[in-house]
Amino acid sequence: MDGARNGSSPFARVGRRDFGYSPRQVDRFLTEARTYYNSDGADGDPITSSDVRTMAFDPARGGYEPQAVDAALDRLEDVFAQRERDALIDSNGEEAWLMQIGRISAVLRSRLHRPPGERFRRPSRRNSPSYNIDDVDALCNELLGYFENDMPLSVDVVRRAVFREAVGEEGYEETQVDAFLDRVVQLMAAID
Repeated sequence: MDGARNGSSPFARVGRRDFGYSPRQVDRFLTEARTYYNSDGADGDPITSSDVRTMAFDPARGGYEPQAVDAALDRLEDVFAQRERDALIDSNGEEAWLMQIGRISAVLRSRLHRPPGERFRRPSRRNSPSYNIDDVDALCNELLGYFENDMPLSVDVVRRAVFREAVGEEGYEETQVDAFLDRVVQLMAAID
């Protein structure tokens, strides 16, 4: 891996033959996000913490180092989430924010309270890739501790969760688990 920065590039690049994130796409998104944030939301298309969380970039040879870009996006998501929280509190009061957090938390916790092995649906196709049930349930148990027993857990643990692969009904459906974890990250970013 080539750790040297090229000119004014904000991120290190991978080797010329390796794939990283498209520098053009990353630079364009970060410029748009910076412009929107600095304009207090008055200019350009709105960008939310959810937009930052779900942003994906095309692979490019010699592109930006993915881990460095992902870490920057995590910090950016946290900044946007805090701003969204502050805006909601300013416009509707802290009670409105607490009610929103409570609603999201109740939905997430109801799924977490399902029995292990039954928290998410199984893929409908027999050979579809799926997530290892034990791995997902282990993270769900950590999340229960976080939500109900004030156990420490970083939002980055959820963001970076990786599960072993299973096949078909031997695992949980990936899209449902991913959507759930997206909501967990949204909630944790809004709380912290």
